[in-house]
Amino acid sequence: MSTAIRTRIIKIGNSQGVRIPKLLLEQSGIHTEVEIELHGDHLTIRQAAHPRSGWEQSFAEMAQNHDDLLLDGVSATVWDQVEWEW
Repeated sequence: MSTAIRTRIIKIGNSQGVRIPKLLLEQSGIHTEVEIELHGDHLTIRQAAHPRSGWEQSFAEMAQNHDDLLLDGVSATVWDQVEWEW
């Protein structure tokens, strides 16, 4: 079910903004950062995606399944063997 609430555009410094009522924020689950996208004459506001969310769990599963090994063998060069100080 959709909730529609009428509000006004307000001045915020040199910009303009919209106050989002608490009820809508609670229903949306939006807390901090948002992404705003324009579709024709509609603005879509959604929770900002976190690009690395879930990585920790994925890496743990990879380690458990032994999928975290290098695909290429380590090939040391002459410089690595002679010049580099380990």
